[in-house]
Amino acid sequence: IRFIIPLAGLGQCGGETEQICSCWICAFLKMYFFVFADLSLFRFINAELTRGYFLEHNEAKYTERRERVYTCMRIPRELEKLMIFGIFLCLDAFLYVFTLLPLRVFLAVFRFITLPCYGLRERRLLQPAQVCDIFKGVILVICYFMMHYVDYSMMYHLIRGQSVIKLYIIYNMLEVADRLFSSFGQDILDALYWTATEPKERKRAHIGVIPHFFMAVLYVFLHAILIMVQATTLNVAFNSHNKSLLTIMMSNNFVEIKGSVFKKFEKNNLFQMSNSDIKERFTNYVLLLIVCLRNMEQFSWNPDHLWVLFPDVCMVIASEIAVDIVKHAFITKFNDITADVYSEYRASLAFDLVSSRQKNAYTDYSDSVSRRMGFIPLPLAVLLIRVVTSSVKVQGVLAYACVVLFYCGLISLKVLNSIVLLGKSCQYVKEANMEEKLFNPPPTGTPGKPLGKPQSKYKSSQEEKLPSSVTSQPVHQNESVVPQLVTSNSDQFLTTPDGDEKDITQDNSESKHRSTKKDLLEIDRFTICGNRID
Repeated sequence: IRFIIPLAGLGQCGGETEQICSCWICAFLKMYFFVFADLSLFRFINAELTRGYFLEHNEAKYTERRERVYTCMRIPRELEKLMIFGIFLCLDAFLYVFTLLPLRVFLAVFRFITLPCYGLRERRLLQPAQVCDIFKGVILVICYFMMHYVDYSMMYHLIRGQSVIKLYIIYNMLEVADRLFSSFGQDILDALYWTATEPKERKRAHIGVIPHFFMAVLYVFLHAILIMVQATTLNVAFNSHNKSLLTIMMSNNFVEIKGSVFKKFEKNNLFQMSNSDIKERFTNYVLLLIVCLRNMEQFSWNPDHLWVLFPDVCMVIASEIAVDIVKHAFITKFNDITADVYSEYRASLAFDLVSSRQKNAYTDYSDSVSRRMGFIPLPLAVLLIRVVTSSVKVQGVLAYACVVLFYCGLISLKVLNSIVLLGKSCQYVKEANMEEKLFNPPPTGTPGKPLGKPQSKYKSSQEEKLPSSVTSQPVHQNESVVPQLVTSNSDQFLTTPDGDEKDITQDNSESKHRSTKKDLLEIDRFTICGNRID
């Protein structure tokens, strides 16, 4: 104690014991505040208020975060550009059923009737495309007459008598059933078309055209009834007094975010989801049109009632758009996908349109849209024709003249839409540098195995022929022509033009790099292995 007290400057206390103890306490307090002066409450608060940090020390991290914010801000614009382009593609395929398909069926039937006048010089009575058009027209007519036996009014009152929760469950079941029908329906139609147009020299490996035809008719009829139940449920939701069912159905769209956002998505999976969203949005537009037609009929086509339905229609459309934007924004954020990927998707859809106008086209464009997006226009067209004919009464010469003018207007709209889409598609294909793929022969492969990619390239002089080749009609290829085989890497170097010659090792490394990325053109929505059906 006597050693510590002088060090603390407390020698004035003297030698008494009481003074020594009190001075020892003072010395201890002075030493405590001297040692721990930097940890005072005042200095802690001062450090919290004045301390600094430098973000440039982690520049890469914060730059990445800023780019994610910019990507989320670009998603609505890029997504809506893809959606608008895809919706017009679906509209083009949908209008084809009402406008050009009847004319093509008429020309095919006229050719079949007048065939004895031309003689039997050709091996085929009808071209494959004409056979497919006739089957589409016959299926459309048969299913239309079958839909007359389905009472829409009875279905409406039957659904209206159910509880709100039960209708919510029914609507969810209908959405799942619609996706299942769409996934299997195009396969049924493709099987019918191929069975009817398959070369007869081959060994028969099918059950016949008639069973496939009945399967296609049954599918279109059942799918049309399914869509009718969906439209009826939506109509009940619109006409409910408290709008509770409509609110529940709209909230069902936000549940879709929970099932999609927190999953792992690649570019190809996001492409499939985008196509599904395009199909779903276009189908909802047609369902809303059917609901408006049915309601306007019940109110004797009073235009004032249309303004009563308008807020609900806008609310349904706005909720669908908002859900798609939020869903795609967070999917791209969590999976580090840039917003430029939607321009690639748009170029892939444009490639389908342009390739269907080539001389070597091997599928109709409406079927190509059906395979790519899962949108099959036949059932929806059957239902719309059934609703329009039952809602609008045509009587008198003037009414029939209006119908003819309306049909001419639909044809004009179809032609104008096709011209604009074709021009935009050519622009998107050129921007994506996909022109050379248009001149490759159709891929051939065995079922269940990946299709070989054509590796031969054409010169730049052939690429300049894009505007003229997309407007020419497809020509019938001779059946005796031997199918072209996929060339190997060694053959590729021998047939490569002089301007495209590269080192062998460099070409091999590029081919390996390309093989790791699946081409979006080979992704089909309803095939597990990723091969194109067509």
